[in-house]
Amino acid sequence: MGARVTVDGLRLLVEELVATYAAAAGAQNWWRKPLLATAQADERFDILPEIAFDGHFLPSQLLSSVKAVVVFFLPFTIDLVNENSPGKFPCRNWGLAYEATNELIGMVAERMQDYLAGGGYQSALTPATHNFDEVRLVSRWSHKHLAYLSALGRFGVNAQLITPSGCAGRLGSLVTEADLGDSPLVEAQELCLHKAGQQCLKCAERCPVQAVGEHGIDRKCCWDRLRFNIERTEKLSGLHETTHVCGKCAVNVPCSVDPLARLP
Repeated sequence: MGARVTVDGLRLLVEELVATYAAAAGAQNWWRKPLLATAQADERFDILPEIAFDGHFLPSQLLSSVKAVVVFFLPFTIDLVNENSPGKFPCRNWGLAYEATNELIGMVAERMQDYLAGGGYQSALTPATHNFDEVRLVSRWSHKHLAYLSALGRFGVNAQLITPSGCAGRLGSLVTEADLGDSPLVEAQELCLHKAGQQCLKCAERCPVQAVGEHGIDRKCCWDRLRFNIERTEKLSGLHETTHVCGKCAVNVPCSVDPLARLP
């Protein structure tokens, strides 16, 4: 029998990693306190091919002995959110934070995998990014949809997952044979003001190419803008060619960092 594995243990592990990563890596700290939720890998995930896309993997296809899904969110600092607010193009630090967060998500997932292995449990994970189908403009393993079904957050009009710490940040996930049960963070039906029946649509107003509308997002228009930004924007010069960033619909909006404060 290995060491005891708990949801609180996973949360503490992630919090400690995020709190110390910047200093250990000699990098800037872009993140606030992370969030983590778990869910039983039950029939609720059977709808992934329907709500994401028809080629989306099921948790059991990553790990046949799966019993739980683990999802985590790394929210960006308010300073970074504010820095990316002005203008029509992302600031350089938004791109640098994207790259650093990809590395951090990979480290967090691997350390969680080690923690679970210490308890005698197998797990499986996928990359934080670059699992994207550039023809159909969908992810083969959508951290957002996993997080939605695990009640880590709710989708906004901007197609971002709104968590209790906002939508400005990045998600990661893994599946495991540890029986962790459900540990939802969101009970409200909606965290998006517009979907909750209030006046908002600030994310649509902020999109520089009108890719965001009342009924969702034009994926092709958004994707074309992301590619334009990395290929043609001087602020992102020298960054990795897959650093597809914008973030304008996730900053300077009511759901950026503290959506619960705006809901009745």
